[in-house]
This record gives sequence, structure tokens and C-alpha cells, in this order.
Amino acid sequence: MARPLILVTNDDGITARGISNLVQVMKELGDVLVVAPDGPQSGMGHAITVGDTLRLTETFIFEGVKAFECSGTPADCVKMARHFVCKDSRQPDVVVSGINHGSNTSISVLYSGTMSAAIEGAIEGTPSIGFSLCDYSHKADFSHTPEIVKRITQQVLEKGLPKGVALNVNIPPKRNEPVKGIRVCRQANAKWVEEFVQRFDPNGRSYFWMTGNFVNFDKGEDNDEWAIANNYVSVVPCQFDLTAHSAIPVLNEEWNILG
Repeated sequence: MARPLILVTNDDGITARGISNLVQVMKELGDVLVVAPDGPQSGMGHAITVGDTLRLTETFIFEGVKAFECSGTPADCVKMARHFVCKDSRQPDVVVSGINHGSNTSISVLYSGTMSAAIEGAIEGTPSIGFSLCDYSHKADFSHTPEIVKRITQQVLEKGLPKGVALNVNIPPKRNEPVKGIRVCRQANAKWVEEFVQRFDPNGRSYFWMTGNFVNFDKGEDNDEWAIANNYVSVVPCQFDLTAHSAIPVLNEEWNILG
């Protein structure tokens, strides 16, 4: 039986620790192809490159793995993999993105380059997963992530995912006690509250640094923020159909501008 082809990408760049960990786990599960950004692309959301050229360069940083670094965004990387690198060969059976160095819970899924790659995979009809470690420390410990990543990826390879769905998986930081388990849950009702710090260059022109705080409004126990805070892995099924279906009948019934 042929081994599955696993496309690996990320948004922290091809030399990041997270993708190195992810590649090692995926090598146990199938044949691995890496197409990842040539530098950090965090917070790119689902941006694609339309007004500039893209460059794709083969690299040999992963032993025994065919890998390319791309000058584009995470979504570009998935597109390049499917429509150029794999154009005349078999297509990936699963797309995995990460392991992101930092959380992608709640509203962060909309800004995340990690999840944009997974969503792009889902758009293309491929089961896809975005993995994130909820630890921003430069010395973040990834040692507990392989078993979790392997277990979830195996389930997706064996059972697939509903059409148009990608999984947003967030892993708690390494603690003194083992992770309690895995929770399939919803996205928390939370957001970033931004502040802008204004400064001035030597010519007197102003520039800004965006800062802010993450504020959680959600009091429930069935969401990803609660799961991480309580040492569970959170698994949130995401979809690219952003239609607010519940609002359609409301607008049809209450608006008087519809012909």
C-alpha cells in the first residue's frame, strides 16, 4: 500500500523550529513534501501574491525530504505546491501547517498565516490541519507536541474530514503535568484590543508600533481558550464559507430594499 503524500508548510519560515518538528513526525506517517516561506510570514492571514513575482528554490535542510522555500505567503506555498510542484504528479493527501510558535485560538484564526495555509488546502479539497503551540517564549519547549500531532494527523488520514473543513489545533505550553486530553470545541468569543504607539524618526516624521492586549469575553467551557487554559489540546473545525446563514432570513424578512 502506497504511503500518503503529506504537504508540510508554515508561516514562521522554513528554518523555524516548529516546522522541523512537524517534518520529523510526518516522516513517520508518509512521504513528505515541504513548500514553506523563505522567511517569517506571521499575521499574513489569507493574503496571496498578485502584484509581484514569486520565487521557488529547492533546499536540502530536511534530510531525505524534498523541500522548497517560496518567497510568497503561506497560502501561496500551498498553491505553488499543488499547481506547480505537484502539477504532473500525485497530489497531497493531507496538508499540515505549523507547528506555529504561538497561539492561534479564537479570533487569531483570521489573522493566522498558519491557518491560512490549512484553509487553502481545504479550498483545494484536501484534508488540512493547522498546528500551533501556545507558547511565545524564545525557548518554547516542543517536546510534548509530536505525540499529539501524530495522533490527530493519523485520524485525519484514516477518516478524512468533511468537505471544506480544516482543523485548527492548538497545543498548551509544556507544563509540569501532562496534557489532560483533546477537546473538540468552538472558537472562543475573544479579540485583540489594539493600541498604537507613535514615535518619530530623525526627520520628524511619525511612525507607529501596533500593540495591544488579548481580551476574552467568553465564559463558556466549550471553547478553545478554556481548553488551553485548562491544559487540553483544542481542536476547532473551521470552514472557508463565511456566509452568516442565520442572517439571511432576518434580512429577507426585515429589510425593505429587496426587490
